[in-house]
Amino acid sequence: MIARLRSWQESLQAFMHPRVLTMLVFGIMAGLPLLLIFSTLSLWLGEVGIAKSDITYFSWAALGYSFKFVWAPLVDVMPLPLLTRWLGRRRAWLLLAQCMVMGSIIFMAMVDPAQHSLVWMGAAAVCLGFSSATQDIVTDAYRIESANAELQAMMSASYIAGYRIGMLLAGGGALFLASYFGTSMEHYNFEAWQLTYWAMASLFLVGILTTLIIDEPKQLQASALINRRHHVRFFITFLLAVSAFICSFALTADLTALAKQKLGLLLSNAQLVSVFIELIRLVFAGVAAALVALLMTQIKFIDKQSVTHSYIAPIQDFFTRYGWSLAWLLLALVGLYRISDIVLGVVANPLYQSLGFTKNEIATVVKTFGVFMTIFGAFYGGVLVLRYGVMPILMLGAVLSAITNLLFMLLVQSGHDITMLYVVITADNLSGGLANAAFIAFLSSLTNISFTAVQYAIFSSLMTLIPKVLGGYSGSMVESIGFENFFLMTALMGLPVLLLIALARKRFNLTHPQ
Repeated sequence: MIARLRSWQESLQAFMHPRVLTMLVFGIMAGLPLLLIFSTLSLWLGEVGIAKSDITYFSWAALGYSFKFVWAPLVDVMPLPLLTRWLGRRRAWLLLAQCMVMGSIIFMAMVDPAQHSLVWMGAAAVCLGFSSATQDIVTDAYRIESANAELQAMMSASYIAGYRIGMLLAGGGALFLASYFGTSMEHYNFEAWQLTYWAMASLFLVGILTTLIIDEPKQLQASALINRRHHVRFFITFLLAVSAFICSFALTADLTALAKQKLGLLLSNAQLVSVFIELIRLVFAGVAAALVALLMTQIKFIDKQSVTHSYIAPIQDFFTRYGWSLAWLLLALVGLYRISDIVLGVVANPLYQSLGFTKNEIATVVKTFGVFMTIFGAFYGGVLVLRYGVMPILMLGAVLSAITNLLFMLLVQSGHDITMLYVVITADNLSGGLANAAFIAFLSSLTNISFTAVQYAIFSSLMTLIPKVLGGYSGSMVESIGFENFFLMTALMGLPVLLLIALARKRFNLTHPQ
C-alpha cells in the first residue's frame, strides 16, 4: 500500500503533472476513431440509403480492438526504420499509429458511398480500426512506463476523461459539423461529410505535435533493438499468419451459411446456432494462423526462441510473479469486473426509447451530461486511488456499480420522468468513471515493465470478452424476464466480483505493494 495517505491538496496537484496532461491529449486521440467507425459512420451511410443489414457489417471493422494482443508483441519489440533512432521505441510507434489513423480517416473522407462500392469504405474502416487499436497498444504501454505506480491512477483518470472528450467530438461534434456543412436525411451532401471527416483527421495534428514534444520513457531510452533481419522475418511471419486467418474465414463463408440454415431449423434457435457456428469459425481461422506460424518455426524461418519471448514469456512471467492460484484469481477479476455495466449498457438505449424519451432528451442527458459526469467520476476516482490505494477504490467502484444498476429499476417504474433520468445517469456515470479509473490503475499495476504492451493488451482484451459475449443476449433476456428483473440480475452479477476483490485484496497487496 502507499506508505501514507496523501493530503487532498497533494492529490489534486497531481492533475497538473505533465504526464497527466499528456495522457489527456492521448485519451482524446484514442477516443476519436471509435465513433467514426460506429454511430457517426452509420448515420452517414443511413443518409445515403444503405440497408441497415449492410451498415451493421461495418461494426466488424473494430474487431482489431478485441484482437490487438495478437500484434502487440510486434509493437513491443520491433524497431521502425529511422523513427526509432530519432524518437525512441514508444514515440516512434505512437507517431506511426497516429499518422495511420489520420490517413485512414482521410481515406474514408475520399469515399462517397453513394458513388463508390462499399468495399472501399469497408477497407478504410478496417484500416482505421487496425490503426486505432495499434495506437491504443502504444498509448497504454507509454502510460505505464512513463510514470511511477503512485501516479498511474491520475494518468488513468486523465486518459478516461480524454477518451470521453474524443468520443464527444467524434459523435456529437461530427454530427453538428455535418449538419452545419449542409447534409441531412432529406438532402444528402457528400462534401459535408467529407469536410467533417477531414476536420476529425486534422485533430490528430495535436496528437502528433504532443508525441514530438514529450520525452521517451527513461527506462526505454537505452534500449538497443538491432537485429533487423530477425524483426523483418518476424513481421513477414505475422503477415502470413494474418493472411491465413483471413483466407480461412473467407473460404468457410458458404459452409457457415449452410450450417446455420440447417442447424437453425433443427434446433429452432437461429440466434444461438449463429453465435456457436461463428465461434467455431473464428477458432478454426485462429488455428490456421497458428499452424502457419508453427510452420515458419519448423522450417527455421524464425527461431522458436523469438516466438517464445514474444508470446509465451509474457504469460509465463505473469504466472511466475503471482503464482498459479493468485494469477487465476486476478484474471477472473479482470474478466468479470465490468460485467454488470457492459451487459446493462447494451439495452440502455432501447430502455430510454421504450420509456418515451426523445432523441433530443437522450442526446442531452445521456450523451452530453452523462459524459461530463463520467469525466468527473474518473478524476475523482483517480484522486481517491492516489489517496487510499487501488484495491479499496476498486471495491468501492464495484459496490457503486451494482447499486446504481438497481436505480434503473426505479427509472422503469417512473416512466418518462426526465428528473429521474438525470438522477440515474448522474449516479451511473459517476460510479462508472470512478470504477474505470481504479480498474485501469489496477490493470497497469499487474503488468511487468519488460512486457508492458503485450500483457496490458491481453488484460484489456480479456476485460471485455465475457461481458460482450453475454451482452449479445441482453435483448433476449429483456424479452424473457422484462426490464426490471433484468436490471436486478445485472446488479446480482456484481456480487461475485465483490467476492473476488475481497479474496484478492490481501494477497495482491502482499505480493504487489502499491
